[in-house]
Amino acid sequence: MKVNFIFFIFFFFLFSTISKAKIETKIILKIGNEIVTNFDIKNEIITLLVLAEENINQLKKRALQSLIDNKLKKIELAKYSIENNTLQVNNYLNSISSNNIQVLKSKFKQNNLDFNSFEKRVESQIKWQSLIFQLYSKKIQIDENLIDEELKSFLKNKNNKIAYKISEIEIDLEDDNNKIDAVSFIKEQIKTNGFGSAALKYSTSSSAINRGDLGWINANSLTDEILLIVKNMKIGEISKPINKKNSIMFLKLDDKKVSEVEMDMNKLKTELIKKKQNELFNLYSQSHLSKLRNNNIIEYK
Repeated sequence: MKVNFIFFIFFFFLFSTISKAKIETKIILKIGNEIVTNFDIKNEIITLLVLAEENINQLKKRALQSLIDNKLKKIELAKYSIENNTLQVNNYLNSISSNNIQVLKSKFKQNNLDFNSFEKRVESQIKWQSLIFQLYSKKIQIDENLIDEELKSFLKNKNNKIAYKISEIEIDLEDDNNKIDAVSFIKEQIKTNGFGSAALKYSTSSSAINRGDLGWINANSLTDEILLIVKNMKIGEISKPINKKNSIMFLKLDDKKVSEVEMDMNKLKTELIKKKQNELFNLYSQSHLSKLRNNNIIEYK
């Protein structure tokens, strides 16, 4: 969804007076029965500033797209009966607040933001993950014959093996037009706040909850494309953006080791299956949200 230039002009005037003036509430866009106002956008950007301490100019387009996606998810979730998962919500809030939710609540209060609204947003995102699993879990089938072939290949060369400790950040792309902005944004976040923090806040991969950490992965478990990239990286280095379908990905090499392989092959097989399932899960999540964008009329006011 392209945002017309007129909306950037709107943003300029909106945030030039963000802290001093009272702004008349106006509807900016409508998605089904859901609306987004200039007040929503202001709160969204302030929320992102509280969480990430970013520059307002970097957040204008991101805030609007985030609100659109959240409204689309809200409309879709209303069609299903999915219970709140309080434990997951609290785990997430603890992870972004260094286990001090009260300090996070204080930041929201200091900036005149409603923490309960943010908490409901987190609940909605966790429900979204549950919905995607509910809708697509039967389609996330892994051909175990292919896994067995990978394991056989692994066993043929099981002398000295290299394992990589890798972290990832994956960002959905609405279209190629915002790729440059997305890459620039994530690079700035990594530089300012660190890779793990950027992954926790912005990655759409299921690894985000672990700050992007994928753990130790044997070289034989990586695709040829990823292995070629990782094996030429130095420890601590971050890859150039890797193009995927409807997304871009950054990898960070946290560590690597060479050791004699004495591995539980059943455990390795389980890890390989889980990795491929997560890849499919993320793909279906991106695809489902893309369909919602295409099937809903977004009316700019």
